[in-house]
Amino acid sequence: MNITNKEILCIGEVLWDRLPSGAKPGGAPMNVALHLNAIGLDAAIASSVGNDDAGKQLIDFLKNSGVDTSLIQTDEKLPTSEVLVHLDENNNASYEICEPVAWDNIQLTDELAKKAQNSGLIIYGSLASRNQTTRETLLKLIDNDAVKLIDVNLRQPYDKQDVLELLLAKSDIVKLNDDELRVFAGWNGIEGKTEEELIKWFVQHYKVEMLCVTRGDKGAAMFHKNKFYEHPGFKVNAVDTVGAGDAFLAGLVAAFLQKKSPKEAITFACATGAFVASKAGATPEYDMNEIQAIMNQ
Repeated sequence: MNITNKEILCIGEVLWDRLPSGAKPGGAPMNVALHLNAIGLDAAIASSVGNDDAGKQLIDFLKNSGVDTSLIQTDEKLPTSEVLVHLDENNNASYEICEPVAWDNIQLTDELAKKAQNSGLIIYGSLASRNQTTRETLLKLIDNDAVKLIDVNLRQPYDKQDVLELLLAKSDIVKLNDDELRVFAGWNGIEGKTEEELIKWFVQHYKVEMLCVTRGDKGAAMFHKNKFYEHPGFKVNAVDTVGAGDAFLAGLVAAFLQKKSPKEAITFACATGAFVASKAGATPEYDMNEIQAIMNQ
């Protein structure tokens, strides 16, 4: 796995998370791009919004955050995406995702194809592939020599095995959570295995170079170059878990691009995810000092 340059393209959904406390910008690929830029890396987001106030507000938010918005299309027919976020008694989030929305209709443009061709790393999720247009665009964009990273987000009823496995076949790195790992195992009739055994099975079965499995407040595990790494996670007072996994992924990517060891990378990623869980919404104002303080626990 050789990331030839530090130009990063994130592809997928941009939206408003409608939380009990109010509306917050969200969408996993957008969150990852925001976190990567906050860390100091060059990450662009390719997506689509509606020609409406919600879309204009999202674009303004991203521009003010310093994120390149030139690859965000404006759809004249479909609205900007909104997701209703419900929190349980432990502040864990569940999601009600409306459709169809603008990011279901991302078009393959020359500008977007050129950006994908020039990127060293392409990050994409599974959710944006729920409908055919964006799925076909994405599959064409990842048919190149860039390192491809898929962030699995199984959201019913968009958790289709055939679509997920089509995307996995193009991926070099996979990030998912422990529940999603067991869903993949179930699809393939695998039962009675430990998590470590399932991780090794997944890497071999889907022929990926790296797998990272998040465990919520219990940290994460990673399998890379035939070695197993794990971290128990950091204890923080969680406000909500929205975007914590996206922050984890951004931290992991940043650490690897900065030539950190796998152990250092998973530690920094867990601290970044914990920092976001301790704040409201998916994209709080970044504070590297706070992240360092979490790592110093």
